[in-house]
Amino acid sequence: MGISAVGANGYYQEQTVSSQNASGQTAPTRGEQDVLAGVPEEDRKTLSEMIKEAREQTEQREKMLQQTKTHRRYGDAAILACSKLARARSTGEVDAASGYARRQIAQLRAAKGSDPDNADRIQAAINQLQKTVNRAGRKKRELSQEKASAVRQARLEKEKRLREAKRLRHELRRRQTQRLLRESGYLRETEIDNRQQDHLAASRLELRTQMQELSSAAQTSVESAIQGYAASTAAETPSPAPEISVQA
Repeated sequence: MGISAVGANGYYQEQTVSSQNASGQTAPTRGEQDVLAGVPEEDRKTLSEMIKEAREQTEQREKMLQQTKTHRRYGDAAILACSKLARARSTGEVDAASGYARRQIAQLRAAKGSDPDNADRIQAAINQLQKTVNRAGRKKRELSQEKASAVRQARLEKEKRLREAKRLRHELRRRQTQRLLRESGYLRETEIDNRQQDHLAASRLELRTQMQELSSAAQTSVESAIQGYAASTAAETPSPAPEISVQA
């Protein structure tokens, strides 16, 4: 995009306002141009390259952070599976929750090979899903025992053995309450672990980014030192003495 303006001699001058040149490279900003203006010509190229490298590193870091925000939330599968298991009221619903957890484990194991950067995060989600599968087996046994206790309580009430039926009813309610509290604790545990794993993943990404920046900065420093040494050596090299012609 360009803006045309009439010059002092009556012809049109084209002022380019695009931030990129024809080669696709980002042009220096106004502040960078001011900095380069005060640098000697022999050092201007090196400083311009350093500014360009710093800008590229910043863009790369922002891109990595954006990828972190948009990547798949692996921990959500574990939370959903645990929630399904907590809501299950029959052995069939427990089997459905366990089947969902097993399918998610298979998918996460496949994703672990294609996303090595998040391998630790994926493994943590797999561990939580495996806990859900194990807890599903325990809940099925408990539901079967509660159902048998309810059938026995109904038989005792039918036989007019009310005292025994009342005691069994209290025992059944106590066991159900303990199970509900335990399952609520499982759900909180999964949510807390999910938040901790997200924090650890973000910390690992930040550390990896800093290591890349330090490596790039060290390489730039070495190159700058080599260039400075070469320039100082060239400046200290004496020029050859002029030849003196002696004629008889």
